[in-house]
Amino acid sequence: MSAVVKLLAQKEQLLARLETDPGPNERAEIQALLSRIETALKLLGSAADE
Repeated sequence: MSAVVKLLAQKEQLLARLETDPGPNERAEIQALLSRIETALKLLGSAADE
């Protein structure tokens, strides 16, 4: 499984967790993880373009 596929799967899981109405601390943690995943996906995307 490629890194992009793994990141997209993690992103999907985190978005599903957000839908369960987590508490403020968990929500902040999930949003931070989503931000890191988005950054990684952008970096992988730009590396693939080269």
